[in-house]
Amino acid sequence: MFAIIETGGKQYKVIEQDIIFVEKLNVNEGDEIVFDQVVALSDDNGFKAGAPVLDGAKVTAKVLKNGKNKKVVVFKYKSKKNEKKKMGHRQPYTKVQIVKIEA
Repeated sequence: MFAIIETGGKQYKVIEQDIIFVEKLNVNEGDEIVFDQVVALSDDNGFKAGAPVLDGAKVTAKVLKNGKNKKVVVFKYKSKKNEKKKMGHRQPYTKVQIVKIEA
């Protein structure tokens, strides 16, 4: 059984006990969160796709950690102009574990 959920403008294919990294959510560690934007669901009865989401389907997950990814270095350079700019960025994330998928 798997589901495709949408959060943070992205879609994730998840199964139970999966650990995924999603865009930062405003929740504390140890909390449970419910994703109700289920785009598609596959189980013993077959495959169901929503238009755009499935009614009544939800995915429950437990928040494991809030953190930041590794630093991405952005370096801009223009030759012969003595122009260069170095920037860094660390994208925040929320690490969640899928507990239950309900149809």
